[in-house]
Amino acid sequence: MKRSLTIVPLISILLQLIPAAVAAPPRQPDKTEECDILVAGGGLSGSAAAYEALLAGRVVCLTEITDWVGGQISAQGTSALDERKTQRDRLYFPRGYLDFRQRIKEHYGILNPGKCWVSESCFLPRDGHKLLYEVLKDAEDKGDGKLKWLPSTVIKELEYSPDGKQITGAIAIQHRPAKGTSPINTETLSAKIEDAYRYENSARFDKRIIRFVPRQSRKQTRTPKPADWYVIDATETGELIGLADVPYRLGIDPRSYLEPSSSSTTGDAYCTQGFTYTFAMQATAEPQNHTLPPFYSQYAPYYSYELQRLASFPLVFTYRRIYSAKPEQKLPSDPKQFPINVGDISMQNWTWGNDYRPGTSQDNLIYTRAQLQATGQLQPGGWMGGLRTETLRRGEEHAIGYFYWLVTGTTDSQLGDGVKKPYPNHRFLSGFDSPMGTAHGLSKYPYMREGRRIIGRPSYAQPEGFMVWEIDISRNNFRTDFYRQALEPDAYRRLWASLSGLNAAAVLAGIVSPEQVAARSRAFIFPDSVGIGHYAIDFHPCMTNSPPEAPGNTEKEGTRKGQGEAYPFQIPLRALIPQKIDNMLVAGKSIATSHTAAAAYRVHSFEWSAGAAAGTVADFALKNGVMPYQLVDDLPRPEPQLEALQRLLAKNNNPVAFPNTSIFNNAWQDWR
Repeated sequence: MKRSLTIVPLISILLQLIPAAVAAPPRQPDKTEECDILVAGGGLSGSAAAYEALLAGRVVCLTEITDWVGGQISAQGTSALDERKTQRDRLYFPRGYLDFRQRIKEHYGILNPGKCWVSESCFLPRDGHKLLYEVLKDAEDKGDGKLKWLPSTVIKELEYSPDGKQITGAIAIQHRPAKGTSPINTETLSAKIEDAYRYENSARFDKRIIRFVPRQSRKQTRTPKPADWYVIDATETGELIGLADVPYRLGIDPRSYLEPSSSSTTGDAYCTQGFTYTFAMQATAEPQNHTLPPFYSQYAPYYSYELQRLASFPLVFTYRRIYSAKPEQKLPSDPKQFPINVGDISMQNWTWGNDYRPGTSQDNLIYTRAQLQATGQLQPGGWMGGLRTETLRRGEEHAIGYFYWLVTGTTDSQLGDGVKKPYPNHRFLSGFDSPMGTAHGLSKYPYMREGRRIIGRPSYAQPEGFMVWEIDISRNNFRTDFYRQALEPDAYRRLWASLSGLNAAAVLAGIVSPEQVAARSRAFIFPDSVGIGHYAIDFHPCMTNSPPEAPGNTEKEGTRKGQGEAYPFQIPLRALIPQKIDNMLVAGKSIATSHTAAAAYRVHSFEWSAGAAAGTVADFALKNGVMPYQLVDDLPRPEPQLEALQRLLAKNNNPVAFPNTSIFNNAWQDWR
């Protein structure tokens, strides 16, 4: 990773003050689990990988730090499907995602039981887990596979082959409430996460140590297999990426012709997108008694409706309403006029509300590699999840404070006085039978918009390592003065060579000037595409100073420059393959994308598509005796096995391209 030389020494000094992570020596594993594919992370991408592998008849071990599958749609509470209208109108999604979507409709009798306006489908997170688990169990039955579901489980250590190129085993810790203690979801994540990563039993948890190994085949073969199994990192922050110490990036990338809207010339690993602890609130007939949180004054200076056009409690409440007491009620065209009925339930996920947006070395949530080293987490047995616990705790307080602001607040940090009014006829939903399934009422895990992102292997067009970049998907206007002034002349020319499609060589040679060519009106077409996605480049930027909630704090300058519409895009196989380790694949938000591209490559259907690709690739590689990197190592020359994989994906109704995708088709103006 690139880091500023002036910043690193200061970081090292600061990190000397942080105590190193301490882990008790591991005892012998309590159990050994054999699998064809080990999937770490039970979110949408991990579930999709398991789904496809189960349909292919594989034995899948699926671990998850919470006790729910689904990630965004369940444990993270963001149970409002982010979809683009053009893709939704065509129902052009992977088969497993469509299966889940249909089950929502069948379960509620309506696709949008919340009558929310941000999506065509808003539902209760607890039902998201239930319905998705049914999808996985049905795939297990249909494909004659085997699902080994391991909730409340984290990966602690990885074992490697002598040459270090393959993962040969993994050690995990599964935690359960100690006898006589409260149920698993009584405490918030920050209170228990460090305990979850320690080997020893505690007053809180009894631990079971599990060793994962490749499944032993009963068939004798003369030819050794390239890999005995595959390990897929589908965690929300790229945990295995950090643990395995493969090359990755974090936060903002340095400005270049590939990432021309970057707010930093050198990059900033601490400025990742904000994370959010979601919660549910319910409309009541009578005003409720709301207790002032002891920490409220610390966070109150942050909260805001953000923009004047959004300054409406009904608009905010119905934005992600996940349960409507009157689902057949006709609604006006203006969300500000949407009625709120007694019993309605809203899930809150608001940028200037419960988003928590640290962006400095003092408070960043996801530790950089230097921070992992300084805290001892890259030492044997030292892995503790790679997150700053104190920042998790502050994010939890921040979310609880936001609810209090919604129902009692009269201040607005961005719009001033006289805008916010109290709305006391609402209650905070908590308890094990609440939508979030927790005693405290917050989501079991925060909604993560960005984690560690791998740098793919050197490629014919990217010798320093493959990435999907801003210019590969953005509909931004790169002719504005900003880009000519922010980029060196050679970089500006390379930008327009990359955008000009078939005229690239002439632009690079100086035969044609950047002003003489038109930018392509579609995303870059990847020859190794294994999935699709479509969403706007949507930022929830970090804040400038620490702590994020400090009075008068602002979003880091320039971080929204790349925000805007994106073309329908593809998921290249090269983005799923890390460096160094041959039998590891990456899914979800940790694939090889830049900071700007990742802002579009993060929503529900994309996560599913990336996971479905990873699960299919793992099965294909095992079945055909080939390593994933071998499917793309001869590009741009034809790769027959890659083409066979793409045909398999298409046959299984997992699209690898949008309709009419072609280098000669630039008619993408309707895909907004």
